[in-house]
Amino acid sequence: MPTFPSAAKSALGNAQLRRNLAHATDTIRGKRAAAVGELDDWEDLREAGRAIKERTLRHLDHYLMQVEERVTAAGGHVHWARDAQEARRIVVDLVRATGEREVVKVKSMATQEIGLNEALADAGISAYETDLAELIVQLGQDHPSHILVPAIHRNRAEIRDIFVRAMGDYGTAAPAGLSDDPHALAEAARRHLREKFLRAKVAVSGANFLVAETGTAVVVESEGNGRMCLTLPDTLISVVGIEKVVPTWRDLEVFLQLLPRSSTGERMNPYTSTWTGTAADDGPKTFHLVLLDAGRTDTLADPIGRQALNCIRCSACLNVCPVYERAGGHAYGSVYPGPIGAILTPQLRGTTSAVDRSLPYASTLCGACYEVCPVKINIPEVLLHLRARVVDDSRRRRIPTPEKLAMSAARWVLSHPSRLAAVQRASSAAGRLAGRRGHISRLPGPLSAWTEARDAPAPPTETFRAWWRRNR
Repeated sequence: MPTFPSAAKSALGNAQLRRNLAHATDTIRGKRAAAVGELDDWEDLREAGRAIKERTLRHLDHYLMQVEERVTAAGGHVHWARDAQEARRIVVDLVRATGEREVVKVKSMATQEIGLNEALADAGISAYETDLAELIVQLGQDHPSHILVPAIHRNRAEIRDIFVRAMGDYGTAAPAGLSDDPHALAEAARRHLREKFLRAKVAVSGANFLVAETGTAVVVESEGNGRMCLTLPDTLISVVGIEKVVPTWRDLEVFLQLLPRSSTGERMNPYTSTWTGTAADDGPKTFHLVLLDAGRTDTLADPIGRQALNCIRCSACLNVCPVYERAGGHAYGSVYPGPIGAILTPQLRGTTSAVDRSLPYASTLCGACYEVCPVKINIPEVLLHLRARVVDDSRRRRIPTPEKLAMSAARWVLSHPSRLAAVQRASSAAGRLAGRRGHISRLPGPLSAWTEARDAPAPPTETFRAWWRRNR
């Protein structure tokens, strides 16, 4: 992936993408505002969610051990994965042990984070996404661009073309004469997926929450595909980040109010599925829980950055972010796009790559994300914290950056009055050249990056120094 500025510049040139994003995010914002406005105690709920998350993270070791104990007692098997590579190996080995060569999946950002589908494919195992948006992304050989609506960058006509072109390669083909009517598209997806649900013996899921007191995993979704995946196969493998733990069912109740209103603008999720281990005559016969670290412990060690682990993946911050709305999710180079991705990804992956070093700068710091976050993550604060880390890393490794060069030049100019006076005279001359326009449409050299997308205000035609000498 290119760095965020390069990827965003490319996305800004796609007018259709910008129209799709603007329409979708505007619709979701309106629904969220209406749903949140119904509750007089919304701010109290936000504060409760924040407090629960922070208390849980302070005692995360205790609650994780409790999860392992309860899941094991209920007939499940718990596996610990310190990184993505170990998590992939565990899941591939578990699927191979069943003798099956295909799995159905419930939408899971953790499995996308670790690249599970690619690892399964390398092992000769086909993974079929069952969430409608994820199915669109998979059939289109694309990547998700939104936490809640992975195919938000596609419109109905594009989805219809993808279904007609690719459905037959994965199973039941799209019906002849398929239109771009949403009901027709949903019916085509339903027919295509029903075959997978009835045949699959292994399912892979994530979880929105893990309730420590009973070892219960929770998935919330809107289509029913999760319910099918979680109940029909003989083997269920759930890959869950260690930060998804909540201590009690009473704590869960708070998040079951916060999440649907913040994400889909609904009072409650249409489908809320919970499972605790295995049962003799109900659901899968074998259950495996893979607890994923992959940088989360390192993030937890940062007193400021650990706020990112409070995230409940509602996507509210994406829907209000002016940067995301114009650049789209692919520009972030991560499964976690938008403001939350800009603070979560560099902590999970580190800031060794140019892509991850650029993410903390993918923001205007307007603060809209903080205002809508249901668990009150101060994203602007963490962005500034990570920017400082990037600068410190660059200084230690002696990496020249545009900012460093600019500051060095500024120090040289400001350290001597005659140099400052010369620069001021030059800027005044530029102001006179700009004339009555009041702006400069093109700046020279590296400054041209600014005027590629906007005008620069013209400098005053007379500096304060010159005015003072003339009048005083």
